[in-house]
Amino acid sequence: MDHRDLVDRAKRGDHDAYATLVGATVGRLDAAARLILRDPELARDAVQDGLLRAWRHLPGLRDPDRFDAWIRQLVVNSCLDLIRRRRRRAFEVELMTLDVVGEVDLAADIIDRDELDAALRRLDPEWRAIVVMHYFLGMPLPEIAGSLGIPLGTAKSRLHRSLGAMRSTIEEAPDRAVQVRGGQPA
Repeated sequence: MDHRDLVDRAKRGDHDAYATLVGATVGRLDAAARLILRDPELARDAVQDGLLRAWRHLPGLRDPDRFDAWIRQLVVNSCLDLIRRRRRRAFEVELMTLDVVGEVDLAADIIDRDELDAALRRLDPEWRAIVVMHYFLGMPLPEIAGSLGIPLGTAKSRLHRSLGAMRSTIEEAPDRAVQVRGGQPA
């Protein structure tokens, strides 16, 4: 069945069509929410809230071809709303396994993922959301800016600064010290 037809049927109240549309993307939405919120339970709540908002406001969606971008925006906004309500909550992330072709240095992979997790953890939630939306969800910066309601230049600046902050965090990691003769870190 055509994607556009499914959206049109869902707009008219067809629960099965909506379930089909959501079923194709819910895993990726949940993974993105986990990266943004750093808590699996909060991520499920945000995804559920975003999907509920989508169902309620689906009749107002003007362009059925934008359904995927629209629902991603709703879930990301639900994540940011949860963050605003729970500013003082400790965050934890569950890292997903990556499918890699070829030989893998498992120890190096674990260290790299741990460093990336630490760098993401140090970002403000709004900046973390931009990194996740751009690199994990593959959204272009103009779409991110529109979904967050910020100017394109601000989105570019936040992404650039986020990457710089993450780079600094990774470079400052104590296990990055290079060993030299005599066993002393360089």
